[in-house]
Amino acid sequence: MKLLIDTNIILDALMMREPWAVSAQAVLLAVAEERVEGFITASTFTDLYYLLRKHLRDKEKTRQALLGLLTSVTVLDVNGTDCERAFELSMNDYEDALLAWCGKRHKADSIVTRNPKHFEGSPVKAISPCELLKIFQGNPD
Repeated sequence: MKLLIDTNIILDALMMREPWAVSAQAVLLAVAEERVEGFITASTFTDLYYLLRKHLRDKEKTRQALLGLLTSVTVLDVNGTDCERAFELSMNDYEDALLAWCGKRHKADSIVTRNPKHFEGSPVKAISPCELLKIFQGNPD
């Protein structure tokens, strides 16, 4: 299963944001254990750097956290066509639309996000970490 991981999932896991941290960490663990393929976009990576650096207030800790992430996820490129095509999607948030379009281009099975409703109109199904964990447990309801 190919999963495109939204920024909020990674931040929830790395910043221990409650009440989402445990389920977000379970998603990243599934990726690290190679039970699923995990992807993020290059634009997500730059957002992560900015937000983690602000949170941690430490360049080296930020660097180490993101280098650790890179051992298990694949970073997808974002090109000019992606930027244009994202405007064509009937989604309210451009950043989410760009993620959705990149997911489509790279044939992701799902986008894992804390906010699946933000991805209405997405060409790739969005699921929450809890929904993903139910799938792992053989209970997709």
